[in-house]
Parts: sequence; structure tokens; C-alpha cells
Amino acid sequence: MWIETKTEMEETSRSRASFSRRVLDGVMLCTGDMEHLDKHIQDMSFVLQLPVWGLRGVARVILANNPVSGALILAALYWDSPWQGLLGTLGVLASTLTAVIIGQDSADVAGGLHGFNGMLVSLLMGVFSSAGDWYWWLLLPVILGSATCVFLSSGLTTFLNHWDLPAAVFPFNIIIVLYLLCTGTNNPYFPHNPAIPPGVLKPNDTDLIAVEVIRGIPLGVGQIYATGALGPSLLILGAIVLYSPLLCVHAVLGSAVGTLAGLSMAVRHDSLYSGLSGFNGALGCMTVGGLFFTFSWRTNLFAIASAFLSAYSDIALSNMLGTVGLPACSWAATLTATLMLLLTGSLAAYRIPIGQAKAPECNLRSRSQWKAGNTEERESTDV
Repeated sequence: MWIETKTEMEETSRSRASFSRRVLDGVMLCTGDMEHLDKHIQDMSFVLQLPVWGLRGVARVILANNPVSGALILAALYWDSPWQGLLGTLGVLASTLTAVIIGQDSADVAGGLHGFNGMLVSLLMGVFSSAGDWYWWLLLPVILGSATCVFLSSGLTTFLNHWDLPAAVFPFNIIIVLYLLCTGTNNPYFPHNPAIPPGVLKPNDTDLIAVEVIRGIPLGVGQIYATGALGPSLLILGAIVLYSPLLCVHAVLGSAVGTLAGLSMAVRHDSLYSGLSGFNGALGCMTVGGLFFTFSWRTNLFAIASAFLSAYSDIALSNMLGTVGLPACSWAATLTATLMLLLTGSLAAYRIPIGQAKAPECNLRSRSQWKAGNTEERESTDV
């Protein structure tokens, strides 16, 4: 009797361990770049491939290349605001379809590289619109602006490839500034709210709420997608963790650095509490911290420096552009990351070519291994 009971307990324990193993294996399949999914769907119809391309485009905004992460982020946007979720969906689809129609590189389209700029344009148009939610006329500039991003991205990529630089979000930053300049705050069809410089303090606004400042750090990551709610921001962080825990650490670290920079410059408290002070720092830190550079203690310090430079540049640009009612968007992080990728010296040895950049965990190779790999490639090319 006792032996039978013991046998049953062992079988139950083994079945639970087997179930846990299957669950873990299933989760691991959804991490990283999920290249196996591309091989699985490559022979499927266009209608089934398009959602995967679009979701990769959604995730590309936070430098991830994972459709499951993209689905979680899209869910966070719909959670925060169904209208913003709809605009983001429309933007990524419009830009992806435009890239397909004009015959852009199929690998770039499948990787979501033509979707994320369109998504950002549509989200920012919705955020700055003063016409309120469900203003259907806004769909017209959303579609046109998202589609235009593809042309800008294609042209800039050809130009920047000479220095092995990505077009990044230059198209988004250009299009959104042009749109806001064209429409103006009092446009009868597409009115928008003017941006407020972060350096404008309210009278007697001196007391900081520490809990709100700390809460602004995860919100800084959410502000990359123009969401200022804690729940959706945490879901976005979860999406980053799924793609790369290392990238998530740098996102939070960069946002904290941006918040610290905002405190040192005495920016508006609303800017600290809402996470607006942190999102450029998060982007600057993520770009350097393992994505385009192999991870080491040197590149980690380099990532922190990039976050500080992005945050201070954002404050300066926001104060300057805010005088005419324009937002600085992500100009600071984009320009800072571009300059960092152009640096020479010892840090250049850690640089990863744009076409070979993957999840940071895939880049955890020592400097000597990376240099050896590059040397072998050069020798084989010379032969």
C-alpha cells in the first residue's frame, strides 16, 4: 500500500516537472528575435504574414524585434486608450503596406523596420490633437504621415548606410514636426495642443513628491509610446523583458538617469511625474547598452553617459522648441545615439554592425571573440 502510494507520488511529481518544463520551453520560444517564426510563416499567405510584420514594427519602437512583445505593447495601448490603440494600429499597417506596395526590401518589411515610424507618427498626432478622441478626420493625416515615413526612411537609409548608421526614428521626428508646423494650434480641421517647455515652473511649485518621482521612472518607458498610465507602462516593461531582460534593465536605468537629469535642471514637476523627463534617457541607454555594442562594463558606463546626454539634450531642445509650441519628441535620443555610433577609439571595437544587431543576450561575446569574428570575415572577403 505504502509502496503504491510512493510510486503514485513520484509519477505525479514527474508529470508536474514535465509540465513545468513544457511551459518554460514554450515561454523561451517567445523570447529574443523569434527567427523560427519567420521560417514557419514564410510560405503562408500575405494576410497571415502581415500581422506578424506589423507586430514586429510595434516592438521596434523600443528596439525589440519580437511579435509577441509587439502584441503585448499593442494591448497596453488599447488598455490605456482604445483610440490611441486604433491610431497606432492604423499607423503601423499604413506604413508597412506602403513599403510593400513601393517594393522595399522584403527582409526589412518582414522585420518591422518600415512600421515603427508610422506607428509613432500616428500616436503623437493623437496625443497632440485638441479635437478629442474619436475625431475621425484625424485618420487622414495619420495615414498620409505614416505612409510618408517609408519614403523618408528609404532615402535616409541609402544616405546613412555609408557610415553603417540606422535611419532610426529620424522620419518620425521630421514628419511630426512638419505636421504640427503645417496645422498650427488653431487649425479648423486638425487643431492641436502646443507643447509646454519643461523649464516653465509654476509659482510656488517647490515641493516634490518622492513617490510620484519614483513612479515616473517606469512611466518614462511607457512615454516612449506616449502613454502615461502605470499599468500599461508596466505591461510594456514586461514586453521588453520577454524580448531581452538586459534591454529592460537599460530601459529602467536610462529612465532613472533621465529623471535625475530633470531633477538637476529643476524641470516642471509634471514632467518628472509623467515620465516625460525619462523616456529619451531610456532610449539613449537602450541603444548603447547591448544592442549596437557588445555588453561589457565599459559599454555599460557608455550607455549611462548616453542616457545623461540624451536627457540633457532633450531638456535643451524642449525649452527651445517649446517657445514656438513644438515638442522635442525623441530628437535628443536619436541624435545622441547617432553620434555614439560614430565614435572612434577603443569603444569602436565593441560596435556591432547594424545588420548583425540582435537581442543583447545574443551579443554577449567578449571583445576578443568579436574582433576575431570580424577578422575572419575580412580575411574570407580578401580571398
